[in-house]
Amino acid sequence: MKKRYCITSMALALLLSTVPSAWAQQGLTPDTEVTTDKLAQTGMKFLSTSVDPRASALGSALTAEFTGSSTSMFYNPASMAFMPGSFSAAGGILQFIADISYTQASVAFRPGNGNFGVVGVSVVSVDYGEFLGTIRANNDFGFIDTGVYSPTAMAVGLGYARSFGDRFSAGANIKLAFQDLGSDFTTSQDFDTGAVIATDSYSARTMAYDFGVLYSTGFRSLTIAMMARNFAPEHTYVRERFELPLTFQIGASMNMVDFTSLDPGMHRLQLHVDAQRPRDFAEHIRFGVEYTFMGMASLRGGFEQAAVSEEQGLSAGAGVRIEAGTVAFGADYAFTDFGLFGAVHRIGINLGL
Repeated sequence: MKKRYCITSMALALLLSTVPSAWAQQGLTPDTEVTTDKLAQTGMKFLSTSVDPRASALGSALTAEFTGSSTSMFYNPASMAFMPGSFSAAGGILQFIADISYTQASVAFRPGNGNFGVVGVSVVSVDYGEFLGTIRANNDFGFIDTGVYSPTAMAVGLGYARSFGDRFSAGANIKLAFQDLGSDFTTSQDFDTGAVIATDSYSARTMAYDFGVLYSTGFRSLTIAMMARNFAPEHTYVRERFELPLTFQIGASMNMVDFTSLDPGMHRLQLHVDAQRPRDFAEHIRFGVEYTFMGMASLRGGFEQAAVSEEQGLSAGAGVRIEAGTVAFGADYAFTDFGLFGAVHRIGINLGL
């Protein structure tokens, strides 16, 4: 017992020691003595978009999810250690604002009856649509067309999680992130319409790392967790230097039926709360509530950026889960209100063995 608590304390202390650097996003620059905020100054922002419909319906507050699945690699890989069964797979699509579409897939496997932890692979692909390229030219229009181009982005992750006893787990996720924003055409200094003299490819590639720990407190079903996403070195894109959307978050989760006389086998009311500090956004609280009846049908609702976003509002969704022997199949849907940008829809399916 003492050994378990020592491991827990050491892991939490290690993550807490990294938090101050993330919270110190504003201060005085030595030369100007002007307060600065690092807002909207990160690259590869697609790495911080919530892609799973169940998580999104819960305001993406899944840091302290105890019984995770393959999608835990997108939120806290430590939760993957306690996933039911030996195999989990999921996939889905996201129709985001501005006609941007995401496709995600993940697979997790527990080899050797869990003696070696849980290993997973995840993929996120982004299609930004089509754009018409132009460059400046000395003609009646002031520009010439360079054709249609389609920016894309992708991240491939390798995750690992392991439990230390029946209450504590730790996990990590390594991602190779790639983004291609097309090509740039340049002409001579006099902007001769017939003299395209160079073409630059605007693509970038980098490695990013996620780390998380999770602990079941033993007080009823209360679970707490910590997570750091998108650790990466500073990157140079053409001539500009940028950082990835590093995020620190802590979370708690609990089945509120614990405080009632309801049958927990029939009813489940799970409350999720996360406190998040992104590198490029204001600190905020995420929360979500999920009611599940007989382990089959679920209704969900939550806020991802409550009180800090002028456009992103309430998220809601539903899901079904059907078990046939040792096989469990599920489908989920989520809706998020983005104000002037319209609604965002997410659809996903999952399989467990």
